[in-house]
Amino acid sequence: MAIDFDRTLQVHVQAVQLRARRAELIAGNLANADTPNYLARDLDFGAAMATAQGRGQLTTSAEGHLASGRRADGVALYREPTQRSIDGNTVEPEREKALFSQNAVAYTASLRLLGNRVQSLLNAIRGE
Repeated sequence: MAIDFDRTLQVHVQAVQLRARRAELIAGNLANADTPNYLARDLDFGAAMATAQGRGQLTTSAEGHLASGRRADGVALYREPTQRSIDGNTVEPEREKALFSQNAVAYTASLRLLGNRVQSLLNAIRGE
């Protein structure tokens, strides 16, 4: 019986890639914290993972149904600030730092899960 590595590792690889993309966006926000009119951006990780796994965005089946309001295609969205600054910048440094730390922990966990999965497959191949 052959092992389908793509199917076995795909979700972990996608999670690592999306976490890396989110880290880039948040780092960009922090780098532009003092740039006038800069708009903070972020990624809806849950919606992006759903799309990557083929679950996609919810669809409406009747005219009266409301759309989900989430972008499920992994595109960076602009974040609404809790308090706008005078110069139009929407970056809130403390919030960005907290989000960056949270994402870094999740990125590390995703890497560990991927590493553990690879190790499990190697053990199975070796017959251990």
